[in-house]
Amino acid sequence: MDMVVRTSRAPEAGETLFGQGFALSPGGKGANQAVAAARLGAEVAMIGSVGRDAFGSELLEIMRQEHIDVRHIAQSNSQATGVASIVVDGEGENRIIVVPGANIELGPADIQALEHVISGAEMIVMQLETDLPMCEQAASIAQRHGIPVILNPAPARELSQEMLRHVTYLTPNETEAGILSGIEVNNTETADQAARILLGKGVRNVIVTLGSKGALIVNESGNAQHIAGFPVQAVDTVAAGDSFNGALAYQLTRGVALEEAVRFANAVGALAVGKEGAIPSLPKLPEVEQFLKETAER
Repeated sequence: MDMVVRTSRAPEAGETLFGQGFALSPGGKGANQAVAAARLGAEVAMIGSVGRDAFGSELLEIMRQEHIDVRHIAQSNSQATGVASIVVDGEGENRIIVVPGANIELGPADIQALEHVISGAEMIVMQLETDLPMCEQAASIAQRHGIPVILNPAPARELSQEMLRHVTYLTPNETEAGILSGIEVNNTETADQAARILLGKGVRNVIVTLGSKGALIVNESGNAQHIAGFPVQAVDTVAAGDSFNGALAYQLTRGVALEEAVRFANAVGALAVGKEGAIPSLPKLPEVEQFLKETAER
């Protein structure tokens, strides 16, 4: 559950500011990505964990309303539902602290028991707000069954080369690409350099998201392609990356070429940052199609 404070700017260390608003908003990177894909038309099942508390019950109900299969979302008896404390400034930029809560209770044994679920998927989408060995196990199962894996490496953490070899599409933002590659990433050129370092560690496709500048695709054949973004007035960037990943998964499972899938995902991300909240900001397919049509006509 996201606890969102809106303020003109983020406070400095030791400083207290007045905010302009507060809201509780359903979120969590996995849930955001699941809903993003489901709203576009994908059939989605989610593996995760929430607490036996009010937030957990509310999040499960929201997932059901979004037509997401929640049979494999556990409820913890000892851990509270994960929360995120989010400060959104006047430019729409965010600063986030995540307390994973029940998410970290799931481990490799839990994932191994769900191999039949993973092996029946067309695409696995993961992020790093969960136990890392669990993610490694899921990626290993997916590779064993020939299932492509999208890994959104957020929050950025050090990843083993074995883990990276299981990743079909790695989707870091500039900050995450820098942490994973060991170089500073602040433009398209350095994003390309970071992507090539990550390809050298075994990833097959690296897609560095560049905010309003779009995304850079670098694949194992050495080709690099910049896909332009869609300039919009950002209201809240909390779900920008998650909406991108959900849209990317939706398009790739439909057999769409990677370049076209990334352009579509850029559009979904642009629409998401134009609204407040995480899940509440995620667009449905007709809205995206209309946006792309209007953009093409300009």
